[in-house]
Amino acid sequence: MLTIKNYLRPKTPQEAYDLVQKRSNVILGGMLWLKMQNRRVDTAIDLQDLGLSYIRQEEDGVHIGAMTSLRTLETSPILNELTQGAAAEAVKPIVGVQFRNCATVGGSLYGRFGFSDVLTLFLAWDAQVVLYGAGRMPLSQFVQIPRSRRDLLLEVIVSSQPVQASYQSQRNSATDFPVLACCVMKKDGVYRCCLGARPGAARCYEDETHILQGNLTEEKAETFARWVSEQAAFGSNMRGSEAYRRRLAETLVRRSLLALEEE
Repeated sequence: MLTIKNYLRPKTPQEAYDLVQKRSNVILGGMLWLKMQNRRVDTAIDLQDLGLSYIRQEEDGVHIGAMTSLRTLETSPILNELTQGAAAEAVKPIVGVQFRNCATVGGSLYGRFGFSDVLTLFLAWDAQVVLYGAGRMPLSQFVQIPRSRRDLLLEVIVSSQPVQASYQSQRNSATDFPVLACCVMKKDGVYRCCLGARPGAARCYEDETHILQGNLTEEKAETFARWVSEQAAFGSNMRGSEAYRRRLAETLVRRSLLALEEE
């Protein structure tokens, strides 16, 4: 059972940052995973008064506030136009609309969950995060920071340049966590492939050996997919074995590449 002693709604990022430095305090976010934990929380920190729910286009890219819901992400005309609908494809299998109306972008990324479709999408997108404390940095750098560091995630920033994108996942049932997730993006002729739910946190792979140079063919797609599956580290859990995930990776990467070619 979750027990909360105090509930506070800070008015400034500094106030929220100071509160979260105490390890018995916790940020609520959408409070979807937190409520299922068996723990005692000294102070629950609600960020809804900080104005962090937005998707807006600025000079340096598209800014997405940490309190933006996954449903808003799913239905955003800006993000789906930039990704050819891949942003919606990444989040729409997550439980259901009611869940996605509550779950936040910040909570999905800050947790760095292995099963996170949201993390897989934004890593492939080469996103940056803005942290109160550590400042602005690539998301790929943020996921390597020890969890003991307690910065406050304010927003995510992605390029406003359109990309070719495809999101594929394999699930044992429609709203279950993914057995494996795959997002492939192509920008300025460069392919970037990200695998999530390995079951570890998502990791990205680029065409280091230039397999995909020139016109994309089915043979090239198969060769690159095989290379990625060989490079990636996989594990086993209740949803699938290491061997199954490795085989799935080859299939999902190939499908994603060919989907880009069709588009």
